[in-house]
Amino acid sequence: MTRDPADLTAADYLDSAREMTAANRPYLAHLLAEEAAQRATTSATAAGIRASFPDPTTTRTETD
Repeated sequence: MTRDPADLTAADYLDSAREMTAANRPYLAHLLAEEAAQRATTSATAAGIRASFPDPTTTRTETD
């Protein structure tokens, strides 16, 4: 099904972010969650979304 991105809601992006997390795609999940946060109706909701999907490039730990 083809959808116009302008018609997608914050919930649509958040669902996709959860799917990407389950598929072990943290960076894509973060990007989708950021879009959901931008479409959120309150700043508290946006902050909660961002906290749930942190930027994986800043949380990654190096191993030898």
